[in-house]
Amino acid sequence: MQTKKEMNYSKTYHFPVQIYYEDTDFSGVVYHPNFLKYFERAREHVIGADVLSSLWLNEALGFAVYRSDMLCHDGVEFADIIDVRTQFCFESKYRTIWKQTIWRPNTSKPAVTANIEMVCMNKARQLIPMTPKLLAQLSQSFDSAIVL
Repeated sequence: MQTKKEMNYSKTYHFPVQIYYEDTDFSGVVYHPNFLKYFERAREHVIGADVLSSLWLNEALGFAVYRSDMLCHDGVEFADIIDVRTQFCFESKYRTIWKQTIWRPNTSKPAVTANIEMVCMNKARQLIPMTPKLLAQLSQSFDSAIVL
């Protein structure tokens, strides 16, 4: 198995998110669980809602968070338009690792960083390998061929 430093990550995807007042606490700073929502939306954007829906309805496959490691380095505030940057890699035919960051406008470092491990499961909540079709589609995000 590759170490995380050796893993081949995909290109970077960008997903803008408008921060609304409802996303914040009393001080106007984003309530930290909302970052997980933004990361989830960005991952859905990378894979595609139509692909996720088809996998679930037609092949009884879905993804679940296995592990999440998030660090909040700086506050994100009401009215910000943040850039959720996402890269992923395949750890195995069952698991992907998502490296995600949240950037505020005009900053030189991310406000939030996360590593999120996702596993592929069936409706009985059993681990199942990603289909060859899904692997091929996700592999288009890489400069070189992916071998699992």
